[in-house]
Amino acid sequence: MTSMTATTGPRRLHDIAHARAGDKGDRLNLAVFAYDERDYARLVTIVNESRVLEMFAHRGATQVRRYLLPKLSGMNLVIDNVLQGGVNGALNLDGHGKTLSFLLLSMPLVVDDTA
Repeated sequence: MTSMTATTGPRRLHDIAHARAGDKGDRLNLAVFAYDERDYARLVTIVNESRVLEMFAHRGATQVRRYLLPKLSGMNLVIDNVLQGGVNGALNLDGHGKTLSFLLLSMPLVVDDTA
């Protein structure tokens, strides 16, 4: 995968990063890593707590905490109350929240070299 830093135009987060998901109760853990370390700064700018909370608001998310992992060109996002009760309490088909990493990767971004 090549760096998207020199490309302009609308893209999705999945163009520059991949993600993994985990859960504990009604809390979702999303780890996001840039494919190319040159895109890490852009990833940090784009994937902020308020933007992630907005993206998951329809699922009842109440808080997002972001932990940066610069040596790994990634971050860990902890999202509270997003699993609608968790594995044992949710009526939705994805109580574990595994597909929510794909929702995050659909986040639109604009790669702008002037930024």
